[in-house]
Amino acid sequence: MSIDGIRLAKRVAEIVPCSRGEAERYIAGGWVTVDGAVAEDPATRVTTAQAVALLPGAEPVEPAPVTILLHKPAGVDAAAALALIEPGTLQATAGVRFLRRHLARLAVVTPLEAEASGLVVLTQDWRVTRKLVEDGARVEQEYVAEVTGAIADDGLARLNGSMRVQGRATVPLKASWQSEARLRLAGKDVRPGQVAAMCAEVGLAVKSLRRLRVGRVALGPLPAGRWRYLRETERF
Repeated sequence: MSIDGIRLAKRVAEIVPCSRGEAERYIAGGWVTVDGAVAEDPATRVTTAQAVALLPGAEPVEPAPVTILLHKPAGVDAAAALALIEPGTLQATAGVRFLRRHLARLAVVTPLEAEASGLVVLTQDWRVTRKLVEDGARVEQEYVAEVTGAIADDGLARLNGSMRVQGRATVPLKASWQSEARLRLAGKDVRPGQVAAMCAEVGLAVKSLRRLRVGRVALGPLPAGRWRYLRETERF
């Protein structure tokens, strides 16, 4: 053996023992440690002096794609939102172990304007992409807006109906006052900038906007700037 050692996958295949393919799946799943630290790259070089071991409960299965729920702070654009997805901002999610591969090829499937805050969904799972992008017009979203100005006499009724904004007719929303300066709005096919445009049509200026829910998945107590995994029991 060379001084540079051998591939980790080969070492795992020897010590388990198992096939090389199974060894690579153990490693990809985050089940293998080298000197006590998890190693996720099958091509990692190891020497005989290094301790290679399997974690309890290890299974040689390809890790499933993940979906991530982020509480995007106001003033953060899409690129900056992606940068927030890192281990230090993770809110622990029961039953899911963090893997570096969870940060790869994440698609933002619920865009939110930079000035707004709230729930943003990022995913590696084509099924979630299909649900929230291809079929997204049928998924209800819920927002709370802090507003100023004097609403038109028929303003609330107009917000609850279809309006023509951003060059298209909107799907009717469910709008109600939560306080003198706070509106709750829920509806389908809500696009970035739509709420502010609708409010402007009835004499209101949106000072802050937060998305609270996408489908049946709510933001909940997740702090701004932090993220968690979608649980297996959650469905949009």
